[in-house]
Order: sequence, then structure tokens, then C-alpha cells
Amino acid sequence: MITTSFFAQNIPAKNVIENQKLSAYLTDAVKDDLGGDSKITEAILAAYLRAKFSERYFYNWQDFETRFSTYKLEYPHVIKNHEERALQHMSLFQDSTQWVLPFNYKNGKPVNAYALRHLARQHKMVDIAFYYHYQNQDIKYLNYFKNQLQSLNVAFHLGAYEKIEDGNGVYEAFRSGYRILNWLHIHNMFLGQENYSDADQLTTIATLLQHGAHLYEHNAEFKPGNHQTRGLSALAMLSILLRDFKGTNKWYERSMELLEQHLSKEINEDGFQFERTIHYHMSDIGNYYYVYQLAKISKLDVKLFWKEKLKSLFVSLTKLAYPDKYAPVLSDDTDEPWAEKNDISGALTLGYLLFDSPKMGYFANKNVSSNMFWYVTDDQLNILNNIESQFPTMKSVEFPTTGYYIMREGWKPDDKMMIISSGLDTEKPDHQHGDMLGVQAVANGKVILPNYQVRYSLEDLELFKNSMTKNVALVDNELQGKQYTSNQGGSGFGKFLQLPKPKTIVWKTNKNLDVFIGSHDGFKNIGVDYSRQVIYLRDDFWIVKDNFSSDEYHDYKQVWQGHYSLEEGANLIRSTFDNASGLDIFQICETDSVFSSGQRGKQWSVITKRRKKAFNFITVLYPYKGYSNRIDETSNEPKIKGWEINNSKLKLSGNNVSSLSKQDESLCFSVKKIEYNEILIEFSEVSDVYILFKDDSFVIQSLHDKNIQVLFKNSKFIKSIPLKPGEILTY
Repeated sequence: MITTSFFAQNIPAKNVIENQKLSAYLTDAVKDDLGGDSKITEAILAAYLRAKFSERYFYNWQDFETRFSTYKLEYPHVIKNHEERALQHMSLFQDSTQWVLPFNYKNGKPVNAYALRHLARQHKMVDIAFYYHYQNQDIKYLNYFKNQLQSLNVAFHLGAYEKIEDGNGVYEAFRSGYRILNWLHIHNMFLGQENYSDADQLTTIATLLQHGAHLYEHNAEFKPGNHQTRGLSALAMLSILLRDFKGTNKWYERSMELLEQHLSKEINEDGFQFERTIHYHMSDIGNYYYVYQLAKISKLDVKLFWKEKLKSLFVSLTKLAYPDKYAPVLSDDTDEPWAEKNDISGALTLGYLLFDSPKMGYFANKNVSSNMFWYVTDDQLNILNNIESQFPTMKSVEFPTTGYYIMREGWKPDDKMMIISSGLDTEKPDHQHGDMLGVQAVANGKVILPNYQVRYSLEDLELFKNSMTKNVALVDNELQGKQYTSNQGGSGFGKFLQLPKPKTIVWKTNKNLDVFIGSHDGFKNIGVDYSRQVIYLRDDFWIVKDNFSSDEYHDYKQVWQGHYSLEEGANLIRSTFDNASGLDIFQICETDSVFSSGQRGKQWSVITKRRKKAFNFITVLYPYKGYSNRIDETSNEPKIKGWEINNSKLKLSGNNVSSLSKQDESLCFSVKKIEYNEILIEFSEVSDVYILFKDDSFVIQSLHDKNIQVLFKNSKFIKSIPLKPGEILTY
């Protein structure tokens, strides 16, 4: 419901104010400063607004030439990119382009919804503005911007533009918000140019004011998702930069109030953005950063809550980083299709500038990213000449609200790290993939179990969003993502209407083990119960145990990403890398077959156990460096980093019991009884446990996915103790 404050704004949303009428919309205080209504000419108003932009924007436009010289020196690689993108845009679209489908490119081919989406955002118009300066202020590039902006105003007046309900609305909050951000950037780049006349400047301002009024009118209430956040960020920016106009104070109030709701509802308590992707997480950093930075420049009050929530976005990136300072690929990360990592250094450089944190400084660069160079102050740029850095000490960490769990050896270049995904956003899981309880891992400086970035416009988006391109367990021909549907606008984006609901049963870390146990309901539709245990033997290797049970016969599967050779059929597959490191995937319980497939240069292997009602994969994920450190496929009794398979000094009995043992430690799977000297340990059901015998004491930790009762017995005592998943007993 639209509140009464909706009617309180003064700037019209349904038309662009004519230049000669703009002064009528100034606040009374500004009118008085400029000599009153009758004295305010277009030249006076344009000069006044130029002066205010020099004070309020991210940098002073009068310093543009100096900044541009620095930009060319520090980022020489971007020149070609600006040129290619600028010329591409101009070769495809008329300056006075259409804004509603159908219409054709200049080459006669039809424009599709994906292209219109990017036209509406005006990203490449920024490249044209740069190209104008690279080309010694060739006026045709400046005129192209002016004419394209004016063509949108004409289309708006005629109603000849894609509407919000079409899914690709030109004035939809996300597209309009990005266009405002880009046009503000361009406006500031042109303010010192003779050919950007007073009239041109005021036309841009009037257009931006209409955009702001439209955003205000169509965003009266909270709507979940990054689309509204992008629009509200732009509305807040306009309200700060153009606060000389009546009603923009209400824009500020509403945008800040609703952005606070987004911060509260969409930045989880653990600091991660609710859509669970690095891409949208960093996009939100930008959304909030622009507003926070402009508010600081103008010395406007921003609540402490804002600062704390914004800081948590940066801190969370430091927690999930790989040892090489990159980050894993999480669901709809889209910057570099098929890339296996995310570059987070640019975001954390901004975090360092905002919060002066040496922990962020460890990940920061000596330069901000080229696109953010124009959104930091000169003082901030100078700070990067002497970055204070603190080497990270954190090991394994959790994001319990978002559902990411990280097992980490440390921060040396060859150290190991694994991330487990066990979360599903209830509000907007549109960007999530079919990777529930999936894992990713790095070791020895390589991504050994990858996930891949995607691009919405690619035909195989559905494949790369679903389970065949993840490190997950499957049943029969079931994939986790179901009921895939493309969005209404036809831009290529698609989502799953049904994804498994996860349950994290336990997350425990200690000096010997990290333990994750979780389940999901993704196979309930075919009558299969499923859970996954991930055990990190610090700092040796991981064990993944997949548990399936059903009243019917099924084929049970594991999918592993990477290029693998078959060393011992399905029971030992191996990938190797150019630094003589590798990953061995070893099955303790015998499996039946392995099948490899791939696309886009990526490959995966599917290991299958056929026609079983119940089965447990017990899989060792062993990263090694150097040929002699691999699992010896020629040995009948291979050792893995000193751990022996099924050769425990404990007497074990159970249902197909398996074990891994090293000195005084044992991992026991599907065990019912353990006998050692005169001690008998009996479990209420077949269970998985870790045992450490030391001198006259022992430690027992449950690795089981259910509560169990443990009976201890010897000649002198008998005692029964309940044990929860992950819980530790010491005797």
C-alpha cells in the first residue's frame, strides 16, 4: 500500500522538467541564495549545480584532467577495453535509439531482451565517455551520450519503452538505478567540457530528477532482492547530490529507511548476503558503499547500524577467502563464466579504506580496481601508499545463518581449505544452484574440487546451475534442482522452483578434527533418505561419507568435478596439476562403476553403486604434492598420510565395519562394538565414531548423524551415557 508520504514529493515522476522551469523546484533557501526566482537564469543555476557537484560528488570534477592522467598511468590495460566496448555499443545502437522491443540493431539484426537490459543500464555509455577523453574530446562521442539520453526522454514522453511488467522494464529499479549511477559518473566527467553546455547539464539534471521521482513513486514499500536495493542506492545518491530541490529530503528519508530494512533482512547475522553468492554479495557492497561514501563526504548522519552491517559484509569475505586471497564460486557468480574462483581484492581494498582494518589490509591492493578509482577520494587513494596488513590467524569458521562451513588448514600458499554449502534462502533462492551439501576445495595452490561461474545469456546455464557440475551425491537420474524456468523478460536468467531443504545436524571443530554432518530432502520424492558427513583430519585429508537408505532399489552416485584418470577403476580416481600436486579420490567401500563427461572444457566423474536399498560411500579426498606422496595404487594395503585402512589395533564389530587408523587414533564406521584391552564400548545402533586412546584415558567423539547411547564396560564398572552428533566424551 502506498503511504501518504508518496504524495508529498515535489518533483514530477511522469514528465521531465523543462530547463527553464527547473529553478521553480529549488528549495526556498537555495532560491534566496541565488537572488530569488526572477534572478535565476539557466546559466546561474548550471553554475550553482556545478559548484555543488564539486563539493558533493566522490571527487571534484575540476580535478578530472589530473585524475584522468593518473588513471591512464595506473590502469593502461583498460584503454583497449573502453575502446572496444564504446565502439561496439555505437556500432549496434543509434544514438537516438528505440527503448521498446521489437527493433533492430544498426546492422539489421533484431535486438533481444538481454541486449535491451544492458542498453537500459547504460554501462557502455561510460566507455563512450572515456573514449571521448581518449580521443582528445572528439565531440561526436559527447553528442552520442546527449542524444541517447534525450531519446529516452522522448520515449518516456510517448510511453514507447519497455514497462516494468515485461520483466525488462527500462525504469525498473535495478536498471534505472544502474543508469543513474552511470549517468552521474558521465555527468561529472563532462562538467568541465565546453561542449557540455549549461543547457546540456540541466537536461541531464532534469532527467535524473525524473528518474528519482519515478523510483520514489514505485518504491514505497520494502521488496526483497538486490533489484530494489540498486534502485534505492541510486535514489539515496540523487537525494544527497541534488538536495537543492524540493522533496529530495523525502527521497533521502525513504531510501535510507528502506535500505536499512534491506541491511536488516538481507545481510544475515553472520555477515553474508542472503542470496548466498559472492557476486551479489559484492554487488550489495557497492550499493551500500556509494551511499555511505557520499554521506560521509557531505557529513550527513548515518546510523551506527549502517556502519556495522556494511562492515560485516567485508569481514565475511575475509572469512571465506582461499589461501591465495581469492574466494570460492558460490551459486550465481557471473563475472567470469567458467572461472573457478572469485577475485575479492577490490572489494576488500574498499573495506580497508572505509574501516582502516589491517585484517582487511592483508587482502587489499595498492590500487583500487579501475572502475572504483572514480568513487574514492584523493585522501583515500593516498592511504593505499602505506597499507597496514595483519596476517590472518582464523582457521575453520562457520556462517550458520547463510549455511556455509569452512574447514581450513591455514593461510600458507599450499594450505588446504574446503567449503560446504548447506543453506537455502527462504525468501529468494532464485540465484541458488543444485549443490546442496556440495563441497569445494583447494590445496597446494590449486582448486582441486571446483565449482564454476555462469553467465545468464549462455544456453547451458541450466547445466551449470544444476548438480552435474557440482561435488554432490545423487540418486538414479534425479538432480537436485527441479522445475527450471527462465524469467519473463527473456534475458537468459533462469531459476529452480524446487531445491532440497537442508538440515545442518552438527558443526564441530577441534585440534584433531573438523566435523560437518547434514542432510537434505532432495530425494524424498523417490523414497530415499540422505545425509552427508564431512570429516577433516587436521591437517591431512578429508573424508566424505554419503548415506542412502530406501525401501526400494536405487543407483547411488557421487559427482566429482575435475579431470580424472582411473587408477583403480571406480575405487581410485586421480587428477593432477602442473605443479606435481594432485587429488586422489579413494573409496573405502567398493563401488561399481565410474563415468566421465564434460562441457565447456570442464569435466566431471560420476561414481555409482548400483541396485541397492541402502549404501554408504566412504570417500577419502586426499590432496598430495609430489608423485611419491600419492596413494600407491600398486599396494594391496595403501597408507594415506600414515593412516591405515581397516587395520586398527582396536577390535571392531558391526555391519560392514570400516576404519582408518594412525597410531593412537581411529575412525570407525558402521561399528557396533569396540574392544580394547579390558574395555568394551557398545553403541545402541551401528555408528560412526572417532577414538583417541592416550595413556590411561581415551576420547570418543560421535561422527554419527543421530543421537546414540554408549555403554562402557569392564571388570570394575558399567555405565551408559547418551552421546549427541559431534559430542565428545573423555575418560
